[in-house]
Amino acid sequence: MTTSNAATSTPIAVAPNSGFGTKGYRSFVLGALLIVYIFNFIDRTIINILTEPIKASFALEDWQMGLLGGPAFAVLYTFLGIPIARFSERHNRVWIIAGAVFLWSLMTALCGFATSFLVLFLFRVGVSIGEAGCTPPANSLIADYYDPRSRSTAVSIYALGVPLGGMFAAIFGGFIAGNITGDNAEALFRAWGWTFAVNAVDWSEIEGWRIAFVMVGLPGLLVSLVVKLAVKEPPRGHSDPVALQGMATTGFVDAFKVLLSKPTYWHITIGATIASFVGYGVGQFTTSFLIRTHGLTIQQAALLFGIILGLMAAIGVFTSGFLADKVAKRHPTALSWIPALGMVVSVPFYLFGYSVDSLWLAMPALMVAAMIHYYYLGPMYAVAGGVVDSRMRATAVAITLFVVNLLGYGLGPPVIGILSSVLKTLILSGADLGLTLDACKAVADLGADELAACTNANAKGLQWSILIFSCGYAWAALHYLLAGKTMLRDMLAKGS
Repeated sequence: MTTSNAATSTPIAVAPNSGFGTKGYRSFVLGALLIVYIFNFIDRTIINILTEPIKASFALEDWQMGLLGGPAFAVLYTFLGIPIARFSERHNRVWIIAGAVFLWSLMTALCGFATSFLVLFLFRVGVSIGEAGCTPPANSLIADYYDPRSRSTAVSIYALGVPLGGMFAAIFGGFIAGNITGDNAEALFRAWGWTFAVNAVDWSEIEGWRIAFVMVGLPGLLVSLVVKLAVKEPPRGHSDPVALQGMATTGFVDAFKVLLSKPTYWHITIGATIASFVGYGVGQFTTSFLIRTHGLTIQQAALLFGIILGLMAAIGVFTSGFLADKVAKRHPTALSWIPALGMVVSVPFYLFGYSVDSLWLAMPALMVAAMIHYYYLGPMYAVAGGVVDSRMRATAVAITLFVVNLLGYGLGPPVIGILSSVLKTLILSGADLGLTLDACKAVADLGADELAACTNANAKGLQWSILIFSCGYAWAALHYLLAGKTMLRDMLAKGS
């Protein structure tokens, strides 16, 4: 086992080469990895868009939907991330990514065949196992294809998969759930030649949300094949500083010791975890908020969430990395203060957007907030990969994702779901009609006043939960600012 060199605290000159392969091929590979990450987030977040019909189909509460959106995915995704990252430090990363895409796409399609809450929970766990093999090896590949001077832009382009995946999940998930019937889906599958899907089940009585899972999951099987055939495995450490190229692989303990000496890394990780806790929690129920508070259909809510909020988030992710690369020479701590500024300014916009009654006033505020709060994402990856060399880069990213996903993704959706259910109960008790959460599910047995009280509590409980959560971005911004104090010392290569 080899120890890391030089405590990695002294910046090292950037290698003179410009990355692996031609500029055109690097762009192709980055585009392919972006498509992979888009499918990653389509399959991960499609359940957010389908929250209301799934909830109605299985007679669930918000806290149960929070479990499907959070722990069902986050636990194994988190705990498998580091072993897979260590495996990818020594083995073919392209094979790992291709196999991961195949597995999570298959599990997503199977979610459409779930017969109960428990079965759906288990299929979501299957999705998480596949997706654990995506981001650590992908970031390691990007770091070998791009030199440190352009990595912030490259990883920000890759990180566009988060908002773009959410956007496409909303567009297609909402449209399919709102418009495609079982008979329509059967005809479509026949037209595509997917007779195995047609013959596997009787489609005539299938609900729209089930069809959505199947139709967004199956194309990923083709994506996995394209990745394996078209993406080359680059020499490990190809674009690292010359002094670090060809060095022996380190063990996990050595890598972790290096990271312990990097306060920049931990402040960025803590800040990203808080932002993830807020973002995944609110994202789980944003479509539900638009349906409950503003009376939209699932398709209308999904389109607003996907096209408007998702597109603005994508602009924010790319802009953060692009700005960081452009201003890094004059402002070396840009990876710290740019995301901090975006998150703290987003808070008042979110509070206004989620509290105002008019949708026309709410949407511009939410669009601005979505764009600037996502400034944190690209820098998160850039710093995680920039404080270590190629021997431990996938491990550093995996540890970041371990913390971010276990505490952020794992806890955000269920906590906001629990908070929503608690606030809904309090609002119902204040209505003085003797109503409970279970009583509100029996819609056919409710009178007009009781139904109105249940509807109001359902909307207001979720609305106040989102407002409370949104304030957490200010806390996340503080940690990004603190990271700037040690960033110049901790980043391994100039311009990284």
